[in-house]
This record gives sequence, structure tokens and C-alpha cells, in this order.
Amino acid sequence: MKKKAIIGNTEDILHQVVAAMQEKKAKSIVSLDLTEIQDAVTDYFLICSATSKTQVNAIYDYIEELVTKNCGERPYHREGYENSEWILIDYVDVVVHIFLEETRNFYNIESLWADAKAKYYKSDE
Repeated sequence: MKKKAIIGNTEDILHQVVAAMQEKKAKSIVSLDLTEIQDAVTDYFLICSATSKTQVNAIYDYIEELVTKNCGERPYHREGYENSEWILIDYVDVVVHIFLEETRNFYNIESLWADAKAKYYKSDE
């Protein structure tokens, strides 16, 4: 069974999250399209890396600000803000992962979802 196509606010949320990541100099920005994967937990993962906990928090704060302001959406759930090594922001159809570089390398979630279509975005690296 094919999951629903990207519609309405999902595309706007994807755009705002990527813009926020780029503005805060996130590294290795990638989106994983999970819409063709049966029983996937969401439609899209957006993943990036940061070089410090301060940068992880800054990326998170700016994503929440832009998505709220420009899409009218607040996160359904968030995790990891307290330790800032891996913050997850759940917008239901879009789940955002902001990692410290070493934490991202350790968990390597891209390989867990290797069947997903990956799209890489320009970042200052």
C-alpha cells in the first residue's frame, strides 16, 4: 500500500526546516523520503549534524521558530533538548533529527532507512 503523497503543509514544513538548518550552518543535511516504505513511522526524516551542543540547540530553536511562524505548526513531540546530543522534533509527517557529529556517526540512522529516497542539501562544509 502506497502512503499518501506530500500535500499541504508537509512541503512547507520541509522547506522551513531545511532553511533553518542552512541558516544555522548545519552540516550534512539530508531528507529521507519514507512515503514508499510500508509501515514507516513518518513520511520524511530530515537529518543534520552540528559541531557543538550550542549549535544543536540553536538549530532546534530556529527550526521551531520558522515552522511556527511560517507554517502555523508546533511540534507534536520533542526529545533530547536536555542533553543536546540528538534532538528529535516530531511534526507527525516530518520528523527532524539534529545530531552532534559523533552521535550521528554512532547511530547512523541513514543506513537503517537505506531503502528511502535520499535528497542532499547544500550546507557550509
